[in-house]
Amino acid sequence: MAELRARRRWLTLAVFAVVAYVIVRAADTPQAATPPSAGASKSASPTGSASPSASATASSYDPAAYASQVRTRAQQAHVSAQLVMAILYNEAYKPHDAAFERAWQKYKPDAAFGIANMHRATFDEVKKGRDFAGRRWDELPDDRDLAIEAEAWYLHDLAEQLPPTWHGSLSKDELLALGYNTGASNMLAFARGGTPGSQAQSYLNRLHTNWAKARKAVGG
Repeated sequence: MAELRARRRWLTLAVFAVVAYVIVRAADTPQAATPPSAGASKSASPTGSASPSASATASSYDPAAYASQVRTRAQQAHVSAQLVMAILYNEAYKPHDAAFERAWQKYKPDAAFGIANMHRATFDEVKKGRDFAGRRWDELPDDRDLAIEAEAWYLHDLAEQLPPTWHGSLSKDELLALGYNTGASNMLAFARGGTPGSQAQSYLNRLHTNWAKARKAVGG
């Protein structure tokens, strides 16, 4: 029931956001506008090649298109590329268009930004002492590589908090995914043997569904 209510709230917010999004796009789009460049991202691809368009619409967004960035950022943060990619698939449930995300935030100020759906407080904490320390949370919708970089380092920070051993049947990757979705304190509770609630279990189920697809995407 909790998950159903959450989905209904999301749908209500999405309707309002769509209306605002259409207004914003109509106001911002000049007549005979040319399509956005594929190099619209504010930071270069870590591989040195042109990255997929940062302003790609939800209908064209496929996390697998960012496999190169995922592999690079995961390696830098010493986390599993498959896990980073699987979480991107998990978080692809809403439109990832910069204008849409900003319109949605007008109705839901605590909304997450970027293709990894990261909240402001989390981003501001994760970026400390990192190469992207000078970047801002509100850049995430426009820079998908930055979103992936922040996600990878957040997973790294969560992994640092895990105890050497834990109770229950959850794997390290499952615990980290739950930590990403529910926060470090809940992750540690699950590591102590706690049972995930319905929403956390739903997130875990989606992770399992996306696991093989993520592995294929990153070439694992």
